[in-house]
Amino acid sequence: MVSSSSKSNNDWSSGKGLLPGREVLGPLILMASTPCVSIIFFHVCANMQGNFIAFASTCMEKGFFSFLNEIWPNPWNPIVWKWILTFFAFQLFLMKAVPGKTFEGNLTPTGHRPVYTANGTACYLITLLSILLLGYTGAWNPAQVYDHFGEILSSMNIFAWCFCTMLLIKGYVAPSSTDGGTTGILVQDFFWGMELYPRILGWDVKLFTNCRAGMMFWAVGILCFAYKNHELYGLQAGMAVSVALQLVYISKFYHWEMGYMCSMDIQHDRAGYYICWGCLVWVPAVYTSQAFYLTKNAPDLSIGAALAIFLAGWLCIFINYDSDQQRFLFRQTNGHCKIWGKVPDKIVAKYKTSSGQTRESLLLVDGWWKLSRHFHYVPEILASFFWSVSALNSGFVGPYFYTIYLTILLTDRAFRDDDRCRKKYGRHWEEYCKQVPYKIVPGVI
Repeated sequence: MVSSSSKSNNDWSSGKGLLPGREVLGPLILMASTPCVSIIFFHVCANMQGNFIAFASTCMEKGFFSFLNEIWPNPWNPIVWKWILTFFAFQLFLMKAVPGKTFEGNLTPTGHRPVYTANGTACYLITLLSILLLGYTGAWNPAQVYDHFGEILSSMNIFAWCFCTMLLIKGYVAPSSTDGGTTGILVQDFFWGMELYPRILGWDVKLFTNCRAGMMFWAVGILCFAYKNHELYGLQAGMAVSVALQLVYISKFYHWEMGYMCSMDIQHDRAGYYICWGCLVWVPAVYTSQAFYLTKNAPDLSIGAALAIFLAGWLCIFINYDSDQQRFLFRQTNGHCKIWGKVPDKIVAKYKTSSGQTRESLLLVDGWWKLSRHFHYVPEILASFFWSVSALNSGFVGPYFYTIYLTILLTDRAFRDDDRCRKKYGRHWEEYCKQVPYKIVPGVI
């Protein structure tokens, strides 16, 4: 059963982070504003060439809510709902039907260990090949996703709210494990979630929302936008390099999917509005935004410039992957591995679980992780810049919004994780911080 309260002296699952108001006010503001922001962002990129100043000016003229009502896409197009539900059903089918090795996640504070089928790369390739096959045979035109993208986002907002409500009710009446509970505050329970590893009819919720819905749509969406760009102008170099880099990054993600399922995000963030709405709506709206913008606004870009951008972006993606892989290998081998040709330095950090048991974790102090505690964020942010920069000096924020957002998100996450780990490991974390003094950028922060 779920405990009556998720708060305890040993609850290091929450962290202060960089941004305030995480208990009630912040979640209320975010839940009220983020659906609107997703639609506004779409409209600005689709109809105002990414010019937020023009949007603000129109709001002043017409009134914010009047203009918002005017631009809000139809959320009830049956064709769009057919696409969305077919896509989700296909992903759920692949999660069960495609074979893969059994993978065990990290042990939780209450002793629960999630188990997954490691078939992400195969599901990803099958999905992309299916889109290409549908486009090649003419059975379905992928460019339609661009044409109906506003309606897709509008419909997904409704789906995500219903889905999060269902998760809240499930958390109260039918929790999947003991890793959950209520804070006693309904807003917090809805926003942050009730359960750490909820499952519905055998499907892992976070694996579905984060990996097979959000990340998969990122790949499918930009591929469909590339179809539209080709349909309009022939595939332009700026569009091609942006989509290619993003597909490299997403391919890296699926190759490393089980590592992601052992990351701090998955270990500590419950399945609520923050994660589920974010993956079901925010990822499709914002993570695809560079490709969406470039579909009709790609500047002239030489092949040489496109290749230079691709190589720089590829290098950043490789460093990001290599740093994540170092930590994953270190954890999987319990430190019995080699990093950069030698046995890695480490700190043995002991902590107490919610049941009072003493356990220990190994903290990596070598390789990329000697440079800063979250060095892998640096190449990730730079990679996002390189797949945005083919927009060149557009004069507007639109194509660079994702990079700005990602910088804020990861900086906040670094502070949040630091606070969690300080609560969890105590003096061992202080020792770790002395050896690795910088959070993200070596010598800066």
